[in-house]
Amino acid sequence: MLHGYLSCKESFTLQTQYFKRYFDVHAIDLKGFGENRGMEYPYSLSDYVKEVKDYLNDKGIVRPHVIGHSFGCRIIIKAVSETPEIFNKIVLTGAAGLKPKSSLVKLVKRVSFKTLKKFFPSEKFEKFYSSDYLSLSPVMRESFIKIVNEHLDDRLKDVKNQTLIIFGKRDKETPVYMAKKLNKGILGSKLVIYPNAGHFCFIDQPLKFNMEVREFLLS
Repeated sequence: MLHGYLSCKESFTLQTQYFKRYFDVHAIDLKGFGENRGMEYPYSLSDYVKEVKDYLNDKGIVRPHVIGHSFGCRIIIKAVSETPEIFNKIVLTGAAGLKPKSSLVKLVKRVSFKTLKKFFPSEKFEKFYSSDYLSLSPVMRESFIKIVNEHLDDRLKDVKNQTLIIFGKRDKETPVYMAKKLNKGILGSKLVIYPNAGHFCFIDQPLKFNMEVREFLLS
């Protein structure tokens, strides 16, 4: 299980407790999060892919099923597009990594920011940064920028694994249009949308999520 950004393995507590009845479960803290803090240099998405590959090699784990949330899905998509056999079945929930739709408001804000920051100190422009970005250490900020600027739209066609996509209809971080784009881009994938759930649909509706995923993995 690969957690989202600014999260940790504990976000999957309701899943690890449930799935350990059926599988040997591994939920890991990715570099910079949970108990795996401290980053020697700004990690790129490729560094995180390597971290997961190293973990699998160290533990002797061969072609496991994988569940990813948000940022964790970025790692999964890039990993299987490069090394299809690294995972067996894939579950993507609240998946990040696709290029977001541009809006006029966002475009004006971005252009204004790029123009004004040439003339004024960066601390004057904190309102332009997300709260997630502002909470990070300098090295994590550099890593964050590398990660969010790498879009994986063109890699979806290379994902050949059996894939289940679960999104919450109320998800504001990764809206449903991204789920539909994933479903279209990953051939043969199955899309499920929970009407009364948000970005953490596996926490909002754990029983429904767990049973859906169990049926998919064991079928």
